[in-house]
Amino acid sequence: MVKKLVIVESPAKAHTIGRFLGDDYVVKASVGHIRDLPQPSQLPASMKKGPYARFSVNVDGNFEPYYAVAADKKNTVKELKDALKSADELLLATDEDREGEAIAWHLNEVLKPKVPTKRMVFHEITPEAIQSALDHPRELDTELVDAQETRRILDRLVGYEVSPLLWRKVAAGLSAGRVQSVATRLVVDRERERMAFVPAGYWDITGTFDKTGDAFTAKLTALDGSRVAQGRDFTDRGEMTPKARRDGVRLLDEAGAEALLASIKASSASVTSVETKPYRRRPAAPFTTSTLQQEAGRKLRLSSRDTMRAAQSLYESGYITYMRTDSTHLSEEAISAARGQARELFGAEAVPDKPRFYATKSKGAQEAHEAIRPAGRHFRTPDQLRGKVTGIQLAVYELIWKRTLASQMEDARGQTLSVRIAVPVDAAGAKVAEFSASGTTITFRGFMAAYEESADAKRYKEKDDVRLPQLSEKDALAIREATADSHETLPPPRYTEASLVKKMEELGIGRPSTYASTISTIVDRGYVEKHGQALAPTWTAFSVVRLLEQNLPDLVDYDFTAEMEADLDKIAEGKENSTDYLARFWRGSGERQGLEGRVEGLGDIDARAVNSIPLGDGFTVRVGRYGPYLEKDGEERHASIPDGIAPDELTPAKAAEIFEKAASDGRELGTDPESGHVITVKTGRFGPYITEVIPEDEVALTPTGKVSKRSPKPRTASLFKSMTPETVTLEDALRLLRLPRVIGKTDDGVDVTAQNGRYGPYLKCGKDTRSLESEEQIFSLTLEEAKEILSKPKQRRGQKPPLKELGTDPATGKPVVLKDGRFGPYVTDGTTNASLRRSDSVEELTEDRAYELLAERRAKGPAKKRTTRKTAGKSKPAGKSTGKSKATGKSKTGAKKASGKKTAGTKKAAGTKKTTSTKKATTKKPTTKSAGKASAKKPASADKSATESE
Repeated sequence: MVKKLVIVESPAKAHTIGRFLGDDYVVKASVGHIRDLPQPSQLPASMKKGPYARFSVNVDGNFEPYYAVAADKKNTVKELKDALKSADELLLATDEDREGEAIAWHLNEVLKPKVPTKRMVFHEITPEAIQSALDHPRELDTELVDAQETRRILDRLVGYEVSPLLWRKVAAGLSAGRVQSVATRLVVDRERERMAFVPAGYWDITGTFDKTGDAFTAKLTALDGSRVAQGRDFTDRGEMTPKARRDGVRLLDEAGAEALLASIKASSASVTSVETKPYRRRPAAPFTTSTLQQEAGRKLRLSSRDTMRAAQSLYESGYITYMRTDSTHLSEEAISAARGQARELFGAEAVPDKPRFYATKSKGAQEAHEAIRPAGRHFRTPDQLRGKVTGIQLAVYELIWKRTLASQMEDARGQTLSVRIAVPVDAAGAKVAEFSASGTTITFRGFMAAYEESADAKRYKEKDDVRLPQLSEKDALAIREATADSHETLPPPRYTEASLVKKMEELGIGRPSTYASTISTIVDRGYVEKHGQALAPTWTAFSVVRLLEQNLPDLVDYDFTAEMEADLDKIAEGKENSTDYLARFWRGSGERQGLEGRVEGLGDIDARAVNSIPLGDGFTVRVGRYGPYLEKDGEERHASIPDGIAPDELTPAKAAEIFEKAASDGRELGTDPESGHVITVKTGRFGPYITEVIPEDEVALTPTGKVSKRSPKPRTASLFKSMTPETVTLEDALRLLRLPRVIGKTDDGVDVTAQNGRYGPYLKCGKDTRSLESEEQIFSLTLEEAKEILSKPKQRRGQKPPLKELGTDPATGKPVVLKDGRFGPYVTDGTTNASLRRSDSVEELTEDRAYELLAERRAKGPAKKRTTRKTAGKSKPAGKSTGKSKATGKSKTGAKKASGKKTAGTKKAAGTKKTTSTKKATTKKPTTKSAGKASAKKPASADKSATESE
């Protein structure tokens, strides 16, 4: 008989923990949250016109939420309830942060355990940590649950109130979010700076000097004691900064540079000063969630989402500590492990006498207990994980391992040598040209032997670190060469994911654990596009940010958003009452208007003004239903903006070029002899294409031969890559318009067609498809050739070649190969896939072992498919609990009991200790003055597009 049931979030975590527990334990996974605020359309019929109809939150009933078990989690809940029936104790072992605490609370509410219930927490999955968690269980922390619930309700209110405004005034399918909108504004503001940027020109001179055959370079830095202007001395308007003007900085133009160059080449040089300073550099602190995302972005070119996905897998496999943390603290155990391994690998001199301790800089580092580090008392080296994890996971682990070791190692030490050189001149109004150079010599590498932190690309490079010979004051130097170079100041660099994460952390926007999802959201929503590593906003983002800035400025105000995060932290600490806070946010307080009143009082917003971005010279970008386009004053026509042009690249000159090209667009190729329509070639958002001109008086017919109410739709076809608008002929155009081409029929009478699709040319036979190698094959392929292609196994687009071929499986007679998949290496015979075990090595995997793995997988049979109801909204949500009533004077249930439940009770005043009481959850419909308003219909797409960023 099962005695103890342990519930975690993920199957991978369950598998790892299960290895450390005995037969008295069964570990099950909830697979994330089991319930949430349902979309209003999925509420029970009896509630669709009540106070919950608007948000699934009763804003007039102390913001009481209504929770429902997700349709795809009903089977999971049933499995957990069945497992609980044979258990005499329940251990909720979800992550020890707000989200994990909320998952544990929802499990407790839905499962309604009648056995003792405990909260089991740990920040790494090792035998020692799991045993310690079993020995020291705690109660559910309802203050953390309050903070998560308040955040969830805030996001629902913002998303559902503001998103419909964007649909009406900008475009359908857009969304607003408490954090995502502010992150979008950051990217838009940077692009605005780039668009307003005015470059300034300046010149500099580089000299090559020589002392007894040992040459080095130095830069001109001053003329007669006045510093020569560099890029950092100019504003974004192309003017000298006030400080540079006060300091008397000299601007060198082309004439002055050429005159100086001639004078320098004819002169001599001497060393005026040599300064030596000790160099010392401390190692960076161990990783937090934010710094890990930044470093992985800079060093590994990984997105924040991919970094966190890899870190999650490493944590759940027991290789690193919990990956959502804003603390740089290391436990004594970790410090001892890091110092011991650093001493072993790099020598005793590489480790200081005393351990290093790092202070956490984050304002609200209340959730974290330790920095991200390798798990256990003895750290695994990256080589020990090779073959057990994917390539990305190994790279992320190596970063974490190196950074942790380096954090406990000695400072890097050395010397910095700075030299100044005087060259007598008689040009550009100057008598002495001063050159400078500096170089650093590392005499003891210290932590740099293990790891060196990267930095974001700077707008202007610091002084070059050059190798310098042994120099002394008054040494004479030969001038071997001198060159003058022109430069232009640079616009502010676009954010990368790493620098955006850093900026959000500096401003206190969002939480480190949500940065990855926030950035993914603004990219997925089409607000931001990636240009290499850089993040560039779309024109849609400009319209959204402008609408919010002009009408709901608080929602995109950096300080206001940071204050919200601080308030949520206070709720988590028990210093703020969540109901009071939500009331202030929704209804306002004093003279400050709440979100409800501001949205209602917006009145008519001029959609055309919101969606218009002036460029200058009479050009304006309009954000329309089908994408952005250009208009020009005095012109009735407009021109589509080609894809790939970033906003700061669309200058008035570029706009004129696009407009001119659009004017010459629409070249007539001739007339289709079958339809009598004129065929033209045009250029649109997605490139050049063929279309036909349909006469105004022509009508469309229905399949029954009647006149349709709809206008006839012209046929269109994209040009092949080998074609250009200038050279395409009528014959080419007609062939394109008649695609797909029927090549022939199979023996079963099914058409085999060749056509061009979004991802290139392909064959189609019924539902079966195969990619073609070239577009020309669409017209040249024979039926026999098509059948041969269709007979070959289908390969996914971009599929990697196998890592190893392993012969023919004796059981199936099919070829077996080893592949690297999304979840790690696996073997397959084309029908059955089998993951490698942790003990299996990719390099040493034999054919017999591969056949054995496949046989084991086949013996288990096919994986069971989960069945979900199609009409989830009609089914009664499990538990039908509204979570908690926020009526004044009631306290939470089970707030400080190990087996208690947080049901329909509420809090006392902020900061007071909660007591326990029990109250049955209810869905009784209160009579409120907003009941009619709550029943207002929301567009069908509301629940899809108003997705919150967290």
